[in-house]
Amino acid sequence: MYTRWLSSGDELPDRQLVGGKAWSLARMTSLGLPVPPAFVVTTDGFRHFHETGGVSATLRDEVLAGVARLEEESGRRFGSGPNPLLISVRSGAAISMPGMMDTVLNLGMTDEVEAALAAESGDDAFARDTHHRFLDLFTDVVLNRDPRDHPGDSPAAVRASVNRAVPDVGWDPESQLMASVEAVFRSWNSRRALRYRAHQGIPDDLGTAVTVQAMVFGNLGEDSGTGVLFSRNPLDGTNEVFGEYLRRAQGEDVVSGRVTPQRLSDLEDQDPELHSQLLQAARDLEHANREIQDVEFTVQGGRLFLLQSRTAKLAPEAALQTSIDMVAEGLLTKREALRRLSPGQAQSLVAPRLDANAPAGEPLATGESACAGVGTGTVVDDPDRAVALAAEGKRVVLARPTTSPEDLPGMLAATAVVTDEGGSTSHAAVVSRALGLPCIVGAGRGALADHVGTDVTVDAASGAVYAGTLPVFVPKEDDSPGLRTVIAWAREHSPIDVTPDADGLNDGDLVDLSELSGGSDPERVADLIAGLSGVTAICGGASASPDAVAAAIDAGVRRIVTDPVLPALLAAVQHGPATD
Repeated sequence: MYTRWLSSGDELPDRQLVGGKAWSLARMTSLGLPVPPAFVVTTDGFRHFHETGGVSATLRDEVLAGVARLEEESGRRFGSGPNPLLISVRSGAAISMPGMMDTVLNLGMTDEVEAALAAESGDDAFARDTHHRFLDLFTDVVLNRDPRDHPGDSPAAVRASVNRAVPDVGWDPESQLMASVEAVFRSWNSRRALRYRAHQGIPDDLGTAVTVQAMVFGNLGEDSGTGVLFSRNPLDGTNEVFGEYLRRAQGEDVVSGRVTPQRLSDLEDQDPELHSQLLQAARDLEHANREIQDVEFTVQGGRLFLLQSRTAKLAPEAALQTSIDMVAEGLLTKREALRRLSPGQAQSLVAPRLDANAPAGEPLATGESACAGVGTGTVVDDPDRAVALAAEGKRVVLARPTTSPEDLPGMLAATAVVTDEGGSTSHAAVVSRALGLPCIVGAGRGALADHVGTDVTVDAASGAVYAGTLPVFVPKEDDSPGLRTVIAWAREHSPIDVTPDADGLNDGDLVDLSELSGGSDPERVADLIAGLSGVTAICGGASASPDAVAAAIDAGVRRIVTDPVLPALLAAVQHGPATD
């Protein structure tokens, strides 16, 4: 079987088989939370797809059987009225890759379905809006065409325009579905997905599942909407639900950053009881998963539906604070807390900060902080230009109206990102937090348009951009009570000593890797250390990189001299057992 129904009666499925998105739906269903019915095409189906070179007859039959079950569960019909069923097709790997793969919404839409939807809802505008949303996403994701090249006052006009460029498009609901499943599977090997996995160290052979789910509509009316919330603040870790909500919209409007949403308090003003239900669901999910949750939800006609829950991408400050708090609350052991804080996040916590005494002047632009930190460089508004300048060794700040997955290479090349639109749950914000990249969102239309080519300083902690390159200072680990706490925990669990100085070592005990060939190359340092014999302590070069720390432990090295110490200590703990 290449598909699996997601129901409350089953044991939780294997995340590797169904992917994180489907696993979260099964988890939420098992907790009795409101989730639209869904099934998943598994990663075995992904491998079968690539082995056979397309959607085989076997896979097609299983997908159609799943749709029949959706019809049964929802009481609606796929592709026909009077109560039409529309569905979503979403990617979902075992390891979250936010925004890197494709999604198609409102599948099953035709002129007849639009008419039925309008009759059922009594809202012609809603039905037409939903039809155009389908055409835009299907044209973009499945047909790989820019929807702006195919405008039309009516869906028929849009289809006619597309057909002139791409003959033989299957517009019937079944063809829409199969083409969308194929597009999502193929998006695993898209340029942006390959680049993201390489940067995050995610294996290329993991594969993605495809979740097929009954649509619910946040764009139905004034008592409908969509939003994203975090069970705690993803910027600083404060133990308060943090989120955004947009009335009469679908999830893509919020996640894409095309529209700046309202605070979650807007939903509280509109419907206090539903708002309380949502917050309780977030708390339940956090407790059940023992992690900060990023929850996507939709309100349709005053009824709450949860569409996804996953481990939140946290800014380094939030990762530190929540690690400490969750140990104090008994949700995590110290070792578990140390394993959720990455060496890269620890490094970011002692990254340069803007000197508060520096004469910064009036900011060029201000917006909402999405990931704290300071980045300096030349403003560029094109991601390819950012990549090219970075390859020349220049520091760049990427300024965009908003970001999409296609902007990822430019984001990876930049020291900071500034967007005109979007909120703290937009694509730019989520990806920047995953990368530990300073980011400001919602700075206003054309915020840095007049400053392209000039040098600026982005202080993402305050949400301000200043002209020129301002002085910064480098904080010390000992200055932070939180870092001192986590360092103390890490020393308890680390199998190797990590110190900022060489006190107590004898002459000849310490090997400086920077003086050896390959010692400063993160890709070669592990092999170098493995070949050393009888070495007591190492320093310099790439000695604090995770691979070097692991190799040093395996080679019997007893001490690493480096400053800051926490990144190497975390790498040492994470090289050991996952539990006490």
